[in-house]
Amino acid sequence: MAAKIPRKTAAEAGVGSRLSDLAYKRVFEIMFERKLPAGAFVSQAELVELTGVPLGPLRDALRVLEAEGILTIHPRTGIQFVKPGLELTRSTYELRGIIETSAVGVFAETAPDSQIDGLIQRHKDACLRVEEEGLTDHVRQEIEDLELLLHSAIVGSLHNPLVDTIYSRIHNYLRMLRLDRRMTTPLALRSLREHLAVLDACRARNASAAVAAIQTHFGAALQRNLGLY
Repeated sequence: MAAKIPRKTAAEAGVGSRLSDLAYKRVFEIMFERKLPAGAFVSQAELVELTGVPLGPLRDALRVLEAEGILTIHPRTGIQFVKPGLELTRSTYELRGIIETSAVGVFAETAPDSQIDGLIQRHKDACLRVEEEGLTDHVRQEIEDLELLLHSAIVGSLHNPLVDTIYSRIHNYLRMLRLDRRMTTPLALRSLREHLAVLDACRARNASAAVAAIQTHFGAALQRNLGLY
C-alpha cells in the first residue's frame, strides 16, 4: 500500500503563505536597495541568502513574480530579473490609470477638506524646498512620500481591499521603473505641480476636472519614465 502523504495543517499552510508573502516583499526590497541590479542573474541559493526566507516559500514567491513579468525562472540554471522596458512601463501606467481614473472622482467628492488641504500644503512646501535646496536626500524622500501618500489616498477612497492589494503591487513596479531614472529639479517640480492640479480640482469638488488632471499627470509621468522628457 502506498504511503499516505501527510497534508499540511491550516497553521502550517498559513505560515507558508506568510513566508511566501515575505519573500515577495524582500525580493523587491533588495532590488530597491540595489543589491540586485536590473537584468541580474542569480541562483535560488543566493536569493535564499539575500532574502533570509527558506527555499520553499521563496519558490512560491518567484512563481508569482514570474507571472507578473518581473523575472524569468530558468530551470537548473537560475533566475534572471528583467530590465524594465517599454512594455512593463506602459502596462503599469495603463493599469494605474484604470484604477485611479475611477478613484479620483470618488476622492474629489468624498475626501475631507482637512485631508485635501493638508496634502496641498505639503506639496507647496515641497515645491519651495526643491526650489531653495535642490534635490537633497531629504527632499527626494519627501517627494517619494508625497507620491505614495497622494495616490494611496485616492485609491483608498474606493474602500476596496482587492484594489488596495493590486495597487500596493503597482507601487512596487513604479519604484522599480524609477530605479535608473534621472530626476532633475525641473522634473521634480513638474510632477509636484501636476499633483497640485489634481488636488486643486478635488478641493473645488470638481470630479471631472480631477479626472482630467490625473490623466494629464499619468500621461506626463509615462513620458518621464520612458525618458522622453
